[in-house]
Amino acid sequence: MSHPDRRFYVVRDGEDAPPLHLTPASAPRDHEQDAPGRDAEPHPVIEGRVLFKDDAEPGKSLQVRIVGSITRLPRSERARAGARGTAGVLLTVAQGVRSWIVRAYDAATFGVHRRQIRAAEAAGDREALAEWIERKQRAQQARHTRLADLPGMVVGLAKLAGAVAAGTGGVLLVVSIGVGMAGVAEPTTVFAAVFSAVRSVFSAVAFVWPAVPVVAPLALALAAYLEGRRVGALPRWISGSAEEAATGRDVIPDEGAILNALRNLEISALNKAFRGGWRPRFVLPTERDGKGYRTQVELPPAVTVEMIVKKKPVLAHNLVRFPVEVWPTEPRNLPGVLDLWVADQGALTGPVPPWPLLTDGVGDYFKGVPVAMDIRGKTIIGRLFEANYGIAGMMGSGKSTLIITALLGALLDPLVDADVFVMAVNADYDPMKPRLRTLMTGTGEEVVEACLATLRDMYDDLNVRGKALQEHGARAVTRELAEKDARLRPRIIVIDECQALFMHEEYGAAALEIAVKLESAARKYAVTLIFATPEPSSASLPRRLMAITSNKACFAIGDQTSNDAILGTGSYTAGISAVGLEPKTDEGPGDVGTFMARGFTAKPGLLRGYYVTQAEAGVVVERALRIREKAGVAAQPEDERDLLEDLAAVLGGEMRYLADLPALLSRHAPRWAPYARLSGKQLREQLAELGVKVPSTGNKWPVYPDLIREALALRAAQAVDGAN
Repeated sequence: MSHPDRRFYVVRDGEDAPPLHLTPASAPRDHEQDAPGRDAEPHPVIEGRVLFKDDAEPGKSLQVRIVGSITRLPRSERARAGARGTAGVLLTVAQGVRSWIVRAYDAATFGVHRRQIRAAEAAGDREALAEWIERKQRAQQARHTRLADLPGMVVGLAKLAGAVAAGTGGVLLVVSIGVGMAGVAEPTTVFAAVFSAVRSVFSAVAFVWPAVPVVAPLALALAAYLEGRRVGALPRWISGSAEEAATGRDVIPDEGAILNALRNLEISALNKAFRGGWRPRFVLPTERDGKGYRTQVELPPAVTVEMIVKKKPVLAHNLVRFPVEVWPTEPRNLPGVLDLWVADQGALTGPVPPWPLLTDGVGDYFKGVPVAMDIRGKTIIGRLFEANYGIAGMMGSGKSTLIITALLGALLDPLVDADVFVMAVNADYDPMKPRLRTLMTGTGEEVVEACLATLRDMYDDLNVRGKALQEHGARAVTRELAEKDARLRPRIIVIDECQALFMHEEYGAAALEIAVKLESAARKYAVTLIFATPEPSSASLPRRLMAITSNKACFAIGDQTSNDAILGTGSYTAGISAVGLEPKTDEGPGDVGTFMARGFTAKPGLLRGYYVTQAEAGVVVERALRIREKAGVAAQPEDERDLLEDLAAVLGGEMRYLADLPALLSRHAPRWAPYARLSGKQLREQLAELGVKVPSTGNKWPVYPDLIREALALRAAQAVDGAN
């Protein structure tokens, strides 16, 4: 023992005595052991474990054999240990009694059956739900039968008792007669012996009975203690030592671990409360909640939940978690109460289950579609009817995946028509092209113009939808109305990389104006808008638009300002933050697919989106096409265009080269998909079919306005001749 500056705790194996405290200074030196006048008493030898409290690894132990003088812990520490022991016994007994009460209540009210029925309903498992309902009905019928048979059973037992008594009396009579006839003894001797034995039994009972009121409660308490040991668990501040309760960090966030974490947050008002003897009141003791634990504790005066939220990284560290695994909030109905949910370590990593609609099932625009799971493992339904979406996150964080999942679910509803505009070049939505009404991608002006035109047309279409609702005498679109009237079919418009639209120098202001008007008025008309951007700000996702957007999702984001631009001002301060999420990188997947959501559930929280690969998306789209064909729903036709008239309009009085005309036509009629895919060569071939021969002057193929006007005049003359 060459560590004079260390403190040791010796825990004796196999004994229930409190730990012994040993310091090198407390052991007598060798020259003192032989000093005159000292009693020749051998030093005690203790087999035990030495716990080095200042080691880097808490709880590290070393098996040793210690020879030397020892001293017990201070008397105050022993008193506290005794108090904790007493509290532990009482709490264990209480847990045992509670277990009996719960089991009795469950038996009386079919509690097991009720819980299984609720679980099956929450999971949407109809087969399990039907099975447990049937089991409960059988159990109720069996209990009813037993209760109905009870009076008959009592009568039967009474008859049996009477028969046994009569039989016993008859046997005794026969035996007594036999004894008398044999001359062994008087016949009454048999009855006297039986009565004497019965009297002895009653005497023994009378002797023991005074002890029953004392022994019975003790036996009952012992039984409750054993039951509590079987089903319960003590909080660390009771079960651990004083030193462990003050400084320990446990992966199970029970009441003791939570108090330890709060004690070490370095919040002055909270520290003052602890020093002043604050005794926390746990509104909700720690209980299992999904893939984690939940606790509610009433905070002391001068300590707000917001103070705790600001210290979330430290709180998570104290609870041996990452910040995204700890969620401190304040319940709406319990002001001043910290509602703390702590995920299991690693609960937010690993793959999510397959998307529920991946292999079968249909979508329902009016009921919503599965888009994500919460951190408790429950499937979250993304509303589409009367909902709009704002989605943001760094590149590689998973925002397009959320849109694709929601859109695939919507396309499995045969009534839905969807338009997708991507202000970038990518193939994310290509598998859905056969089922989409419009798919335009790219950084060119034609995509922005087509998107703006679609928003304007959709806003104008609200008048048509409003008149249709008036005709049907309805206030909002329903599935029944959408099935009867094609004018009321649900529409979804996706604008990915929307910053290119709202920040466009020429069209940005107009796009914002029409988007706000459309989103404000479209709620009951079955129109859903979805906006997504990697750089949320007041310019890329204008506040006017986000203020009326119902569902907001923020994936991994860089800073507080960007976080609040999508989730709302003050969200970061309130703990509603995605700043701690990591995007996908070359080093690993990070938190891809995990996002902070507002509007998806009653309270904001982390969700993990489902993932559908492009190959899987193609299979889902094929199923969606079959579902639509089987339902007999035809795609809404796009407005027919006249190529010659459109050419006359874009040319005006100016000559244009053939290669420039497809872009001009696309800008002129952005909703007409054939123009978006048209090339100069294809245009020349189509004009030739219409009898218009474009000269190849210098291989530039000039198109003159007179040439197009002549073709229109010739066609009109031919139409007149045909009519005559």
